Amino acid sequence: MDKILIKNGIVVDPLTKTEVKRDIYIEGGIIKDIPRKQKNNCEDNIIDAEGSIIFPGLIDMHVHLREPGFEYKETIKSGMEAAIAGGFTSICCMPNTDPVNDSKPVTAFLLDKAKRLNLINLFPIGAISKGLKGNSLADIGELKESGAVGLSDDGNPVEDAALMGRALLYARTFDLPIISHSEDLKLRGKGVINEGIVSERLGVVGIPAIAEEIGVARDIMLAGYYGAKIHIAHVSTRGSVDIIRRAKRNGINVTCETCPHYFSLTEKSLLDYNTDAKINPPLRTGKDVEAIIEALNDGTIDAIASDHAPHSKDEKDTTLDAAPFGIIGLQTSLPLTLRLFYDKRISLMRIAELMSFNPANILNLSKRGSLKSGYIADITIADIRKEWKFTGSSIKSLSKNSPFIGEKFKGIASAVMVQGKIL
Repeated sequence: MDKILIKNGIVVDPLTKTEVKRDIYIEGGIIKDIPRKQKNNCEDNIIDAEGSIIFPGLIDMHVHLREPGFEYKETIKSGMEAAIAGGFTSICCMPNTDPVNDSKPVTAFLLDKAKRLNLINLFPIGAISKGLKGNSLADIGELKESGAVGLSDDGNPVEDAALMGRALLYARTFDLPIISHSEDLKLRGKGVINEGIVSERLGVVGIPAIAEEIGVARDIMLAGYYGAKIHIAHVSTRGSVDIIRRAKRNGINVTCETCPHYFSLTEKSLLDYNTDAKINPPLRTGKDVEAIIEALNDGTIDAIASDHAPHSKDEKDTTLDAAPFGIIGLQTSLPLTLRLFYDKRISLMRIAELMSFNPANILNLSKRGSLKSGYIADITIADIRKEWKFTGSSIKSLSKNSPFIGEKFKGIASAVMVQGKIL
């Protein structure tokens, strides 16, 4: 469709700070001002969005697609289908595949596969270090040239502070954000879940909050020292929030994300040894959840990302000690966030900032994250009143490792448009 008119929806646009009922006119995949003649005599394709919320296309900046190398868990196609069902128009795939995305050929493979699928936008995240081993830097210039929009060794913190410092400097040269999995591995040790009452009750080794917080503090200090920007991934503790808040007040160029499970669940979800709730960073305490929600509201946390991490049933169907870390989240990210709206903790405008506008700015995704004239027509239409149940059969991902199966939600994406194409 070359020309489309979306009518009667409530348009939420963080760039113009407007939340108002208005029409959106799209021509050639671009949002444009509605021509005067169009208002009275519309011959274009019309979408009636009465009663719906229209967001700038949702962007998930932290997704594990598993392809190449682990296609039994997820493929680019199945991951994109899950993203569409969740209302996302763009996803950013992490580099921990096999081979690792630390070079131009792997980035090119990802982009070529996405182009042939012709579904949603795929933006690759390249590796900080070769093979994610933390010994030497990947070719950052080559990754940038081939299409990477950020750099991360996610799943593996860069333990060598000198290497991380060099990465920050090189990334600054190429205007790429470093997305840091901030963690002290020695403090984490053989930890399985959050260190506390639940880990003691279950008799498993815990992961202390300080393991994350020391990593966050170190990486922020390095960014401040080198005058570089850093993005902290999957923030889960009250201490991390406090460190990031102080750093922002001191003028350090730091942004951060959290995930819906960190403001929706606590460590108590593991009391029945539910391996589908085993993630890293682990689910924390009620006080940590409250700190995360406050930080989402006051602007300390900049983005919500799913950290979608598929694992097969066989991998998860074992003990807490043996099961891999990770849960899927593309289809539950928006409805879990809408719970905060219904609890009057954040606004629809803030949701649009956290799930579209801010991710676009952090990753330098030009002309995305807004519904202003001249922007790319990536659009998410949501029926926020629709009540539904998340079931195993409704999961589009190849893997089903979600602690939210069986839960009832209010609010779901009803339509997704990418560059003017309705999916």
